[in-house]
Amino acid sequence: MAHSVRRDAPELPDFSLLKRLARDQLIYLLEQLPGRKDLFIEADLMSPLDRIANVTTLKQHDVDKLYKVEHKPIVSTSDQTVRGCFLYPLTNWFLFPDVVNADKAFGRFRRYKIIFSPQKFYACENLLEEQGIFGDVTTDEWSFYLLPLDDDIISLELPEFFRDYFLEGDQRWVRTAGSALHLLHSVYGPFSKVYGIGRCSKMAYESWREQVEEGEQRARQAEIGNVFLIDRDVDLVTPLCSQVVYEGLVDDIFRIKCGCVEFCPDVTSSDKSIKVMLNSQDKVFNEIRNEHFSQVFGFLSQKARNLQTAYDKRSGMDIKQMKTFVSEELKGLKQEHRLLSLHIGASESMMKKKTKQDFQELLKTEHSLLEGFEIRECISYIEEHINRQVSMVESMRLLCLLSLTENGLLPKDYRSLKNQFLQSYGIEHLLTFSNLKQLGLLVEQQPGETLTVMESRVGKLVNDKTAGKLTDAFSSLAKKSNFRALGRRLNLVPKSDEEYDLRVPRDMAYIFSGAYIPLSCKLIEQVLERDGWTGLEEVTRMLNGHEFAVTGKTRKGNTQSLKFIVVTTAITNSARLLESMLDNHA
Repeated sequence: MAHSVRRDAPELPDFSLLKRLARDQLIYLLEQLPGRKDLFIEADLMSPLDRIANVTTLKQHDVDKLYKVEHKPIVSTSDQTVRGCFLYPLTNWFLFPDVVNADKAFGRFRRYKIIFSPQKFYACENLLEEQGIFGDVTTDEWSFYLLPLDDDIISLELPEFFRDYFLEGDQRWVRTAGSALHLLHSVYGPFSKVYGIGRCSKMAYESWREQVEEGEQRARQAEIGNVFLIDRDVDLVTPLCSQVVYEGLVDDIFRIKCGCVEFCPDVTSSDKSIKVMLNSQDKVFNEIRNEHFSQVFGFLSQKARNLQTAYDKRSGMDIKQMKTFVSEELKGLKQEHRLLSLHIGASESMMKKKTKQDFQELLKTEHSLLEGFEIRECISYIEEHINRQVSMVESMRLLCLLSLTENGLLPKDYRSLKNQFLQSYGIEHLLTFSNLKQLGLLVEQQPGETLTVMESRVGKLVNDKTAGKLTDAFSSLAKKSNFRALGRRLNLVPKSDEEYDLRVPRDMAYIFSGAYIPLSCKLIEQVLERDGWTGLEEVTRMLNGHEFAVTGKTRKGNTQSLKFIVVTTAITNSARLLESMLDNHA
């Protein structure tokens, strides 16, 4: 997942404008087909569409019925049909010809319009022609590139980007990323500087520059200063580490989708699930989202006491004061009470799940991998995890983390762990291992990177645990691990002998309990401090280069007050990233 991070002026821009632009264009496209119509919406587009134009808005523009397109035929009853399609899931395309042909069989001849989002590809129209229905439909494009999920988080909602580009080599989404940059530049630019690293980032930048018209730069106050473009494969370790801040754990366990989470009855203490929007408008969530989970219960307890105090002040009020309280405060207190109850329920549910999974032992293993200590014990833990069939994705995550931090697995360990994995989770994952290898997530060390002959002989002298540790020690000297070298060069792994106070975080490592500073974040910090890539040549070489820095025509913005906006192809975590590698994904 290529993603970009921006640094803006002291005040955050108003990104609600992006929603209004998308909504207005969609309405315009719907009105191109006048009269009553049904709207067929590809399943993956349902949640983003709901954030842009709800059912009421659609019905105001003659949408009669809405259908979610899945893997079954759909029968429409309206005179006209509009079909909205999301780009990636072409697996559902075979359903559209079925709808048209079924209508023809019943003597119903309607007008059809296919709206592609975020852009229209030649292959889509070619498919319609192959199915013999090209003449029965009109096509259009909904340029829905950017969806604001919060005040400082914007998503292209293209989870397929990662697999398509980095695994399949499909470059069709590069222009989409360039178009998203163009939209940001047109509305909130011009940009002061653009920094990037990674081949995809460079291509997206060049695509954007091709779309910028001469003279488009306007003499006005820029709302976005510096732009950072970073390929996802520049930093694969970060998404594979266990999240320990509140929002990250909610995403890992309950899956946040398009900024919304569905809390199960176990959380809501009722017989039904409840969907909750998670953003800065939720005052309770906004205060705990970035807190280490160990600090969350204390905060929620204090919040509950404060809320009770606010309720208690009703006693002793006269009629006038009570009327003011009811009209001005009570509604807000009730809403806060509801949200507080949900977040307490979610915290309790997460605590039960993590305790059950022996979360502390898991974190200890991860931290050892990041620090490069007790690797043989870590491998034993992973083997136990696999053989107990705890979780296929979790076992895969640990294997990938081991491979990335150790610059690949020793051949004997790779073969052994791979065999155990296939025996536990199924031979069908042979293709998954091939995908992981191709992407560099799980690889076998090359002969030049393994032990020397002398070191190998030492390892063969004895077979006990001590020999394993000795072999690991020699191995760590012989291997040239980019992660280890990057860690030393950028100080990504704080010294383990230093006590880390999670109540008062001293650096970005707190999001991983003080064990690791995210590489992508550290890169941005270093580039900002140096005003470019100068002095980071060794780092960029280890990251396979493709770094660039371009200065715009505007004057340098204020660097004293930094605020960051994250613009991403999709929000990801370890489970989503690895599930996209499964070969039954397609």
